Amino acid sequence: MSVNENPLTDAQMQRITRALSDPQRFAILERIAAEQEVACKQLVAEFPITQATISHHLKELVTAQLIETRRVGQCAMLSRREIILADYVTQLHQRLLPQVLGPASNGDLVPPGCE
Repeated sequence: MSVNENPLTDAQMQRITRALSDPQRFAILERIAAEQEVACKQLVAEFPITQATISHHLKELVTAQLIETRRVGQCAMLSRREIILADYVTQLHQRLLPQVLGPASNGDLVPPGCE
C-alpha cells in the first residue's frame, strides 16, 4: 500500500501523530526502527522505565500501526511497519509543505507574488 494507492485516513493520521507526540514513545519507535527486529526484553533493559510502561507504549505504537509484533516462544519481537511510516511521512509532506513556491528566472524558488 502506497500513499497513491490507499492513503492513510484522517483518523489514522491523527492516531499516528498522537502516538508520536510522546517523547518516550518516539524514542522507543526510533530504537525499534534502527534494526530489522528488536526483542521486547531488550527495550526493557535499555530504557529506564518499567516493563508495564514499555508495554503501554508498545500498545499505542501497535494501535497506530507503526510497529508489528510476532511471538517467538515467550519473547515478543518488534519491527517497524515501513509502509505505514513512509505513507505518514509522505502525507505530512503533502499536507504541510504544499507546492507553494514557483520557479524564479534564475532557478531559485520564490514565493508567488515576489517575482
